[in-house]
Amino acid sequence: MNTENFIPIATLCTHYHVETSFFDSLNEVGLIEIESIEESHYIHAERISEVEKIIRMRNDLHLNLEGIDVVLNLLQKMDHLQNELVSARNRLRLYEN
Repeated sequence: MNTENFIPIATLCTHYHVETSFFDSLNEVGLIEIESIEESHYIHAERISEVEKIIRMRNDLHLNLEGIDVVLNLLQKMDHLQNELVSARNRLRLYEN
């Protein structure tokens, strides 16, 4: 498999000053997906923004993995509700005109 779109976990650990076990824990909880390619572990490059968000919550808010999971789920629900609200407003505009 091509590793072009993947970033090695070791590189992320060095860059973000976290242990490899942190990424293993995130994978176990289901917050990220680690790909194993040729005996090395990687994260897809598209998921880096999620990883950065998780690390910020851990470092800045001092949240544990369960707390991070709750916050991410709440943020996802907020986005879904905001999309529903925009959709409802757009439908309402049709009837107002």
